[in-house]
Amino acid sequence: MLIDLSGRTALVTGSTQGIGLAIASALAGAGARVGVNGRGDEKVAAAIETIRATWPEADLVPVAADVTTPAGVETARAALPEVDILTNNLGIFEAKAALEITDDDWQRYFDVNVLSAIRLIRTYLPGMMGRGWGRIQNIASDSAIVIPTEMIHYGTSKTALLSVSRGFAKEAAGTGVTVNSVIAGPTHTGGVEDFVYSLVDRDLPWDEAQAEFMRVHRPQSLLQRLIEPEEIAHLVAYLSSPLASATTGAAVRVDGGYVDAIVP
Repeated sequence: MLIDLSGRTALVTGSTQGIGLAIASALAGAGARVGVNGRGDEKVAAAIETIRATWPEADLVPVAADVTTPAGVETARAALPEVDILTNNLGIFEAKAALEITDDDWQRYFDVNVLSAIRLIRTYLPGMMGRGWGRIQNIASDSAIVIPTEMIHYGTSKTALLSVSRGFAKEAAGTGVTVNSVIAGPTHTGGVEDFVYSLVDRDLPWDEAQAEFMRVHRPQSLLQRLIEPEEIAHLVAYLSSPLASATTGAAVRVDGGYVDAIVP
C-alpha cells in the first residue's frame, strides 16, 4: 500500500511534540508539504529540525501561531493560504476532580479542544470543496466515549469533537472532501508521562509506572501498554491519502482496544 501525498499541502496543529509531531513527520515522509504549528518560533524550529533528521528533503513550513484565537488562525492562513489536509491535533488535558472543574476550566477546554478546530475547518473547508479534494482529521480520544472520572471536562470536549466531525462531513458531502475523527487511545507522550505520574507513585521507574497506570486506570486496554505516537500517525497518514476516499463522517479508532465496543 503506497501512501503518496506529493503535491498536497497539510497543516497539523500542535505539531511541535507528541502525536502532532509524529503526524507531521508521517505526512512529510509521504511527500506532503507540511505546516508545522506551535505557539513559539523556537519550538517550531526545533520540531522542523527533528522531522528533517528523518526526512532531509521534507518541505516544511513554520507556522508559529496560537490557533486557539481568531488572530492566530489568521496568522496560520497567511502562512498557508490553501490547505489540502487539515489535522486538528491541538488539545489540552489534565486530571481534576469533577466538582473542582470551574466555569473557566470548562470554557478553556471548549475554546482549545473544540472551537479552534471549528475555526480552522471554516477557514479551509470552502477551498477544499471548491477544488474538489480535501482531508480533515480531528484528533479525538477514547475519553470521548469512556469519560474518565478524573477529567470529564477533557472527555466532554472530545465528545463534542466527534459531533463536529460528523456535522462537517455532512456539509462536505459529495464534494470529494472527507472529514473524520481519530479516536486515539492512551498514548506515550511527554505530557502523558506527567499525567501518569500524577496518578501513580512518582518514585516508580517509568516501565513500572506505565504498567501500574494501565492496570489501575486503563484496565480495559487490550494492548495493555501505551500507544506510541507513530502508531496514531500511521492511521492519520492513511486517512489523509486518496486511498481513504470512501471513509468520511467516521470516528476511526486507534485505541489499543480500549473502547469496549464491537462497532467503531
